[in-house]
Amino acid sequence: MQAIQTQVISISPLTPFVYKVLLKPQTNLAYAAGQYLMLVLGEEDKRAFSIANAPIQFEKSGLLELHIGAGNEDGYAMGAVKHLQDALDNDQTVVIEAAGGNAQLRSGSSRPVLLVAGGTGFTYTKAIAEELLEEDATQPITFYWGVRSEDALYELEHWQALHNAHPNFNFIPVVDNAPSHWQGKSGNLLEAVMNDVESFAEYDVYCAGRFEMVGKAREMFLEKGLVREQMFGDAFAFIK
Repeated sequence: MQAIQTQVISISPLTPFVYKVLLKPQTNLAYAAGQYLMLVLGEEDKRAFSIANAPIQFEKSGLLELHIGAGNEDGYAMGAVKHLQDALDNDQTVVIEAAGGNAQLRSGSSRPVLLVAGGTGFTYTKAIAEELLEEDATQPITFYWGVRSEDALYELEHWQALHNAHPNFNFIPVVDNAPSHWQGKSGNLLEAVMNDVESFAEYDVYCAGRFEMVGKAREMFLEKGLVREQMFGDAFAFIK
């Protein structure tokens, strides 16, 4: 990965605990949908965040987008947001290293795509979905986004609009603690996926979220035909 001086353009809340960050690298950068960058806070302190916008969008805007889930008890993410905010307030650049990861979109594959995201794992799958849609991919694309509460679906209307605009794209939000008025799927994300999919054998599966969730997803999907080499996620660099 190359070290790049980067300007912080803006930091804005998407929810009380998720921040949208726009960065402008000062040198050229190439990456694939589903890769991540490292925010350098110090020589021994580099923090990884998925790049939330598709490469096609970056080519148009010159901006990198991050969605950082930073609750009060999450020092890893909150420290990153503070570092970025300090740079923005003082008109200073930050250093990123990019791009990393081997769980990127397999753009040469024509298999149906299944995207499974828990919480802010959404950023990884968001970039992949948007790249496929921007490229006018023709294979079926199914995108599950699981959250604890309805108010965590901070891009719900945008993704419902994409669902309506693309016949091959199916966006399925799953709310764990769903209110009575919620008309979508509710309960456990992985149970919802397992109930809907008869066999995973034909899919390229991209999964992000807490490591234990991603590991459990692979175990469950293997029971219904998943080809192990056709499931991708950054978590698999750490869990075997």
